[in-house]
Amino acid sequence: MLDDWLSATLDGSVAGRPASGPLPGGRYRLHGEGILELTPDVAASDARSVVISAGIHGNETAPIELVGELLAALEAGRLALGAPLLVILGNIPSIRAQTRFVTTNLNRLFRRGLDQEGEEPERARTLMHAVDDFFARHRHRPLHLDLHTAIRDSRYPRFAVVPYTDGEAETQPRSAWPDLAAAGMQAVLLQHRHSWTFSHYSRHYHAAEAYTLELGKVRPFGANDLDALDGMRGWLATLAQGVAPASGDVADLRFFQVAFELMRTSDAFRLTFAEDVANFSEFAVGEKLAEDETEGPFVVEEAPLSVVFPNAQVELGARAALLVRPCDVPG
Repeated sequence: MLDDWLSATLDGSVAGRPASGPLPGGRYRLHGEGILELTPDVAASDARSVVISAGIHGNETAPIELVGELLAALEAGRLALGAPLLVILGNIPSIRAQTRFVTTNLNRLFRRGLDQEGEEPERARTLMHAVDDFFARHRHRPLHLDLHTAIRDSRYPRFAVVPYTDGEAETQPRSAWPDLAAAGMQAVLLQHRHSWTFSHYSRHYHAAEAYTLELGKVRPFGANDLDALDGMRGWLATLAQGVAPASGDVADLRFFQVAFELMRTSDAFRLTFAEDVANFSEFAVGEKLAEDETEGPFVVEEAPLSVVFPNAQVELGARAALLVRPCDVPG
């Protein structure tokens, strides 16, 4: 069942299959389309309560293939299930269409009290409910890994985005910089405010350790180099088994803090650099990065800035780019 769950979900053939059943070391249960819970018979000593999500954007295929590998290994008994897992396949219609989203960006909708209507807002509500239910039943060191790939090249192809928290000590999860380094991450970006992404939801509402993990560049199914993601493959395996992960060298990570957020506030907004510029490209003091009929030009001041996630074609009122600067290792 698990071996073909992803493909069956995408081709719509899950209906009629058992909603629950055994697997080596535990049981599985389907909570809805694209929502799968795995529960071990006996939790291992280092088990955490783990949410693994992929496909929140439909054209990001490498994470889906990694999840497929993990599930196949668990079903075949090559890995012993030792921790509770909630596995989520996010925007199923957009995955089928091989597009980023259908109507609106799902990864900006994870907020309680969401009043938008439509297919993607309804999917966000379904996924929020699934996470709430899972973390209500499994509270031990909660962790959410939301797996993505980026639409552009990057100076650091594999990087983690750490959601913002309000700063209270009791809501800050334990530092996992060695875990991220061992998983092959090259950079860490610290968010500066609430962003209502899926990982932010788990951190904000459940005090979970949570990350948006960018695992290279968007490619079609079958064209991904999963060997380049061997570190992440290893981290997922240790989490599923409930064993302590490898510890990497934090010196291998580069840390950045968001300094500014460019918003598209008018139809005349434009970014003044090339559309294909790589994430973390640096711009010197005095360079103009954006023009906007409402806000005027944005010019780099005081110290160089690097750009992450630039996209001038976002909806009005949405973020068009993050501007970041290097920072010290947090904690």
